[in-house]
Amino acid sequence: MKSNRIGAATAGLLCLIAISAGPSWGQSLDDAWAQARGMNASARPRIILAGYVGGNDPSAGEPSKPVEFVTLQGGKFTMGTDDRSNLFTDAKPIHEVAIKTFSISDTLVTVEQYAECVIKGGCTEPRTGNYCNWGVAGRQRHPINCVDWDQANQFAKFKNARLPSESEYEYAATSGGKNQKYPWGNEDATSDRAVMSGGSTMPVCSKPAGNTAQGLCDMSGNVWEWVQDKYQNSYVGAPTDGSAWEGAGSSRVFRGGSFGGADAGRLRADYRDRGGAGYRYYGVGFRLARSSR
Repeated sequence: MKSNRIGAATAGLLCLIAISAGPSWGQSLDDAWAQARGMNASARPRIILAGYVGGNDPSAGEPSKPVEFVTLQGGKFTMGTDDRSNLFTDAKPIHEVAIKTFSISDTLVTVEQYAECVIKGGCTEPRTGNYCNWGVAGRQRHPINCVDWDQANQFAKFKNARLPSESEYEYAATSGGKNQKYPWGNEDATSDRAVMSGGSTMPVCSKPAGNTAQGLCDMSGNVWEWVQDKYQNSYVGAPTDGSAWEGAGSSRVFRGGSFGGADAGRLRADYRDRGGAGYRYYGVGFRLARSSR
């Protein structure tokens, strides 16, 4: 995406049928609608959040698959690359990082998982249209996209979690810091292992052949993933303790490649990209992390 940036677009609005004001915390959309109009439960209509999971009760706001975490044991690993390709000029110098034990969500955050936070008042709505998954029927298990860095952090706080640091992401994407280019090893990315070279995202974990050894899905492909760090154009001065780099600059890092990428190099675990923290790119989503206690 460095040479082919996804353009920013104006934020779209997802319409709620029959209600415009959000419910109070813990109150269902149905109850909020009825209360606002002085109606009893039997008279109120069904409130539907467009694109929410079919068969689930949207007033309950519970996704069919909740966010689940995999614990990765800490260790030292070599971050970065000595690859001479122009794709990796900012992934140098190679340096050793000591990662503390942490947990990371097994999948990208999905539309239905994010919807729970919107319904319960903890998150704002993503952008819609132009390859965005929010509000599109049948996309409940696709990764949420078209959310900016702040929205990703809102959801993380809602789940008592955080975004992974860039070094944690690379550690996880190399199956726990192994000397390999991709989550599955060193074989190039193909459509058998990653959601790539296509016109759309796919449901999370659609390419199990591309999973890490720990069972993490879509660490390469489907959508890029926001991480905590601010972008710097090299690793000179980068933290070596696994923490996020909150240095100068306004851009934030994202990792992992997206459904639109045809260049296998951009899906490598050591490839870096970045974007403005306030933009809602259709090719960018996120997953969560938690520190071990």
